[in-house]
Amino acid sequence: MKVIAHRGYSSQAPENTMAAFGKALDVGNTHWELDVQMTKDGEVVVIHDETVDRTSDGEGLVKDLTLDQLRQLDFGSWFDEAFTAERIPLLSDVLQTASEHDVWLNIELKTGIVQYPEIEQRVIDLIHQYDMGQQVAISSFNHYSLKKVKEICPAMPIGLLYMAGLYEPWHYAARLGAEALHPLYRSIVPEIVAGAKAAGIALRPFTVDEPALIQRMIAAGVDGIITNYPERAAGLLAAKP
Repeated sequence: MKVIAHRGYSSQAPENTMAAFGKALDVGNTHWELDVQMTKDGEVVVIHDETVDRTSDGEGLVKDLTLDQLRQLDFGSWFDEAFTAERIPLLSDVLQTASEHDVWLNIELKTGIVQYPEIEQRVIDLIHQYDMGQQVAISSFNHYSLKKVKEICPAMPIGLLYMAGLYEPWHYAARLGAEALHPLYRSIVPEIVAGAKAAGIALRPFTVDEPALIQRMIAAGVDGIITNYPERAAGLLAAKP
């Protein structure tokens, strides 16, 4: 079972920063989830929100700011003063580090609110530039975006993010050519697990943090969990009889 660090080790460092990914490496975690948006000048950056307001000392939409403007902002002190002056990473920064440490990445396209022109192509190009095609999955709540990924690169693995109670979602996944389902953890019930396994579709629920919930996902036999506490999850997985 993959233990996937949600936005890096985001309970120990500011989310979606190189500090958070470094903290994951420090505890031996080599499976990371991250979010990407696109700047005014077409750079793919790692940030969850469409605005910088929550996770920096600035304001405004990512799409309205250039990379230079974003790089002037502090993306760490909101979390803790120890991370003051932490900068927003480019996707290429994370891919470089991942390629050097044999890390598997789940790259989430944040295209549900802002429609970034050609972000799918740009992300795929970057993945290939760093020779990471065998070590990634691209996910999104915007399944039209994931369909575009498959049209551009049929071999690129995709994971369908969703929060609804989909009926027999493995059939839907197969229709889109998806290799994985990434549901909210509440969707993990025996019939979903059995159906997905029979269809060869991986199940990687989010966001699984509490010890009892982690243990329930382990017992259910999911293929991975996305968690803010990767060290906790790894310990519980290792302790499984």
